[in-house]
Amino acid sequence: MYERSSVAELAESLKSELDRYPVGGKLPSSRALVERFRVSPVTVTRALAQLAAEGLVVTRPGAGAFRSRPRTTAPAPADTSWQEVALSAEGAGDVVPRSVDASGVMISLVTPPPGVIELNGGYLHPSMQPERAMAAALARAGRRPGAWGRPPVEGLPELRDWFAREIGGAAASVRAADVLVSAGGQSALTTALRALAPPGSPVLVESPTYPGLLAIARSSGCRPVPVPVDADGVRPELLAAAFEATGARVFVCQPVFQNPTGAVLSAARRPEVLRIARAAGAFVVEDDYARYLAHDDSGPLPATLASEDPDAVVVHVRSLTKPTSPSLRVGAIAARGPVLDRLRAIQVVDNFFVSRPLQEAALELVGAPAWPRHLRAVAAELRHRRDVLAGALRRELPAVEVPHLPSGGYQLWARPGGPGDDAEFAATALRAGVAVAPGRPYFCAEPPAPHVRLSFSGVPGSDELVEAVRRLRTALDRGAGPADRVG
Repeated sequence: MYERSSVAELAESLKSELDRYPVGGKLPSSRALVERFRVSPVTVTRALAQLAAEGLVVTRPGAGAFRSRPRTTAPAPADTSWQEVALSAEGAGDVVPRSVDASGVMISLVTPPPGVIELNGGYLHPSMQPERAMAAALARAGRRPGAWGRPPVEGLPELRDWFAREIGGAAASVRAADVLVSAGGQSALTTALRALAPPGSPVLVESPTYPGLLAIARSSGCRPVPVPVDADGVRPELLAAAFEATGARVFVCQPVFQNPTGAVLSAARRPEVLRIARAAGAFVVEDDYARYLAHDDSGPLPATLASEDPDAVVVHVRSLTKPTSPSLRVGAIAARGPVLDRLRAIQVVDNFFVSRPLQEAALELVGAPAWPRHLRAVAAELRHRRDVLAGALRRELPAVEVPHLPSGGYQLWARPGGPGDDAEFAATALRAGVAVAPGRPYFCAEPPAPHVRLSFSGVPGSDELVEAVRRLRTALDRGAGPADRVG
């Protein structure tokens, strides 16, 4: 049984039996619970910890778990209506209100209810994560001399050097001195936008694009301006027009396996993007989030834009989170020139520095023989899952179009087809026990057509992908009229 659901089920079973014990009464031992419920000791430990967090039991090391005294009646909720006035008044003079709308991001972060197949996630399922390698790396990191001391604010020199080699590639055009270690990709993007775009200014973004980027821009008081992409990435003629029309000084893009379309910026367009940005006196923020998520049929990947940038136009963002674990929040920002000082200053003000044990663990992980083996395994598994999901859609839901089959990343960008919009499709899917991401949050202006994002990385295996499409087929057929059948 999948561990997360096992813990939840055991916790619910124990809750239903708590009335059998007096306050202070001892629950059965962990060994007895393991034998009775046929679960692992880890599951028992986590279930008891969940009950303890809810205040239902008290655990005493070496003694066991005991029923706790029931909580007293909760105090009356505070009257927070005054905050509506305070928060709205705070941004009254802003050119662009600095509201924080995380709804588009939360779609991929909220855990679906039990029994729902998760096609809206943004991380690898635990079965695909290098859990043993990460555990070993963390154990070795904790024993390193000075591992618990304060690191340099820029990051560990060895880790900065590793990132520089990864970003600069064969050209060796990025030095360790050009790199700042960040607390993951989201933090790096936030730092970059704060450094490059003052409140009220326009920021050019790909359309569609990652909702987390739009949330960063808007919460910083900036105005995201869409530049359409196709199968070859952003369209240079529209990028040039957008720079001219808005006077923007920042363009944020994902040149490799763009989220959500999976597009790779073509060889012909790469120098054009840099030339257009340089002519506009603007920076290009290169969000290279998916380079380590290439499928095993992708072929050689293009070099980073940062490695081909003679004029220091590019601010590069890289993260180790996507190919490892949501909790390994270690990334990097690379830049050259005066902008690096500003990036460093903002990062120090926001975070001081990234946890040294986490940096040490990341360094141990990427330096271990298990790292390239893990990347090869992920490449094969992601390609397999992509093919399984795309094949199931072709067989069962031919009306759902997938215009581009990506060779990297973890999602398909699909057009639902038939009546209704993306929100209606997502609602129907959820009622059928499948969580998908509606496409509207990926656009900062009106979308040209309904889309949904179908992630294939967050489920235990390919069987769940086939079952998800079967559920969708059943639900959509049930709601369609004779002329609207999906297959």
